[in-house]
Amino acid sequence: MGRKPKPTHLKILGGETRPHRVNYDEPTAKAGVASAPEWLSARASEIFDQISATLHGMGIASPDDQHALALLASRLEEVELMTAVIEDGGRTYTSESEGGAKMVRARPEVAMRNEAMRHAQSLLAEFGLTPSARSKVSVGKPKEQNPFGALDEAV
Repeated sequence: MGRKPKPTHLKILGGETRPHRVNYDEPTAKAGVASAPEWLSARASEIFDQISATLHGMGIASPDDQHALALLASRLEEVELMTAVIEDGGRTYTSESEGGAKMVRARPEVAMRNEAMRHAQSLLAEFGLTPSARSKVSVGKPKEQNPFGALDEAV
């Protein structure tokens, strides 16, 4: 699997304006905060709301990202659940073979947590929520308001 395509606005900012490399008709997402879908658990909904607030603070929130955010929140909740199981029972368990020998095996929850962590990390990067990914995202800054602008209108 190769690299994911760079968003058009980043290509333009980087000076890549050759027509065959830039999609000027790329769809844009609506601005705003997404709401958690009803199928998420209570904990996953809390995580969803935290991530939505973070994205809103970064200026990149969109209600169009609801489903991807729900996946991320669900995977992060799974990491928490599997971590709790591992902390209670340990990373391994002992069983006996048919011959009576004791065998130490890895708990299945360890692999489940690792897979959830990999998927969550990938989704975090998609939203620019890792330090490396954040360095690749640019957000248009709103124009600063002139505090004396109202005085000009009054005159």
